[in-house]
This record gives sequence, structure tokens and C-alpha cells, in this order.
Amino acid sequence: METTKETQKPAMKAEPQKEHEWLHKLIGDWTYESEASMGPDQPVEKVTGSESVRSLGGIWVIAEGEGEMPGGGIGLSVMSLGYDSQNKRFVGTWIGSMMTNLWVSDGELNGETLTLNSEGPDWNSPGQMANYRDVIEFKNDDHRTLTAHVQGTDGKWNEMMTVDYRRKK
Repeated sequence: METTKETQKPAMKAEPQKEHEWLHKLIGDWTYESEASMGPDQPVEKVTGSESVRSLGGIWVIAEGEGEMPGGGIGLSVMSLGYDSQNKRFVGTWIGSMMTNLWVSDGELNGETLTLNSEGPDWNSPGQMANYRDVIEFKNDDHRTLTAHVQGTDGKWNEMMTVDYRRKK
């Protein structure tokens, strides 16, 4: 059977939206400083690292990080972020060499602030899951922050980590 333009199926092709353009602001090489507490009665620890973010077809961004871990050692991570234009939601995943959980997130953009929600292990109750919220905010093109929160059993959101990213020059 001969294939003509009339009988050809259209190729799968996602067209970038304005939300994808916002994600492209993440592209580049970054250094970071982080402050984290591993529990309510634990001291705040400061660590540093770097992250390299690239585009995947103009639709997704892939961030690969490497940095110090609270308590010692080096952690590696990979994050994917995109915009699901059908569901009108930002979506992503995160994996790290320090844990076996695949984090799947879903969220929305409000101005320069992207809020992502996910579910993951409850560090204070082994075997249980908890709700998490990451807030990514651009201060300017070369400075962004991430603030991570966990929802307590009382329903309140508790800040557990802040990360300050600076674009490498």
C-alpha cells in the first residue's frame, strides 16, 4: 500500500507552551547552599553542591545534581520537570542516590513561583507516607530558591529545607 499525505498519520509532536518557556529559565549550571533539618529535634545542617539543567526537546528539563549530604557523604540526584498541556499541570519526578523512593510531583505556577506536591516516606514514622510540597521561586534570572515542606499529622506544613541556587558565571 502506498503512503500519501492523505493517509499518513500525523507525527507525535508536542508544541512548547509559555509554561515550558518558564521551565527553560532553569537551564544552565548552578551552585547551591542548603540548610536542612532531618527532624523536629535535629540541628540544622548546611551543605553545598552543584546542579546542571538541560532541555529535553524543549518540552522537559532534566536537572542533575551532586552535593554534600547532611551527616556526610555525597548525594546524586536527577529531576525531570515538564508541563502537561492537556491537564494544565506541571509534572515531574525526582530520584536520589540516598533513597529508593521515586518522587512524583504535580503542581502549578503562580507568577515566578512553582509549587509542586508529592507523597513520600515519612521520615519520622517508618513505613508511613507523608505529603510534601516544594516551592521553587525565581528571585532573578541568576538566583532561585527551593523551599521544601512536609505536612505534619496535625495538617500543618512544616519547613524542612531551603536551597539557595546561584547561576554559575
